[in-house]
Amino acid sequence: MSLKNKLEFAAMTDTGRVRDHNEDAIASNLDTGMVVLADGMGGYNAGEVASGIAVKTVYELTTEACTREVRQERHSDNGLMRQTTVLRDAISRANKIIHQTAHSQESCEGMGTTIVAGMFYDNRLSVAHVGDSRMYRLRNNKLERITLDHSLLQELVDRGFYSRQEAERSTNKNYVTRALGVDNVVQVEVQEVAVEPGDLYLLCSDGLSDMMDDEEIHLTISTFSANLEKVAEQLVKLSNDHGGKDNISVMLIQVLEPFPAKTGLWGMLRKLIGR
Repeated sequence: MSLKNKLEFAAMTDTGRVRDHNEDAIASNLDTGMVVLADGMGGYNAGEVASGIAVKTVYELTTEACTREVRQERHSDNGLMRQTTVLRDAISRANKIIHQTAHSQESCEGMGTTIVAGMFYDNRLSVAHVGDSRMYRLRNNKLERITLDHSLLQELVDRGFYSRQEAERSTNKNYVTRALGVDNVVQVEVQEVAVEPGDLYLLCSDGLSDMMDDEEIHLTISTFSANLEKVAEQLVKLSNDHGGKDNISVMLIQVLEPFPAKTGLWGMLRKLIGR
């Protein structure tokens, strides 16, 4: 089931004011309900290679899985589990490709990328991330982070050395503790969240979150929420106005209406008897 009429989408990526090229990469497929954003790092243009591999791999593998395999799963009660598994496995595969490329091509040595991705299915959202690229949700005018950064700063927050507010003001935000391409195996953090009509989801690279705190992001979204493209433009503009020290990428997804999965006869019977 295509989600094009169930979701509204807007995205923008920008080089920023300091970098000379853009190492972020984004992609979406609203037929499968998939969105992905990667923020590359390391070496001359190598970050661009890493993020490009990550996004291309996740896009292709999730699309292939949905068209070839998940079509059948969507008529069972295991569809959501399958979506989460597909997303995690696609990111793990991207990690292996990046790691192999970094070790086989001298120009790509030391490259890596952070990533955040989501798949909408059956009124739920499967989320996967590695590093400090983020996903937020705005619901009932309350902005919440769905992902927590894999970073040294977040670990210090978790251990009580910093408050969240102090962390937002810190200048040491860019020490990630997890990224694709660093090792042959990566731990992909996955979760599933319920989706409601009216929800607005934001995926972003740290070029946004380093330049704007959560309160300012919230205010910007709320002010321009009637036009998602305008929200994206304003988030990028304000990040640049604040210095634009890194590439800036944002993806916005507004849930317009419910998108329950089609259920086969056996699935309907199982739900009726509560099993």
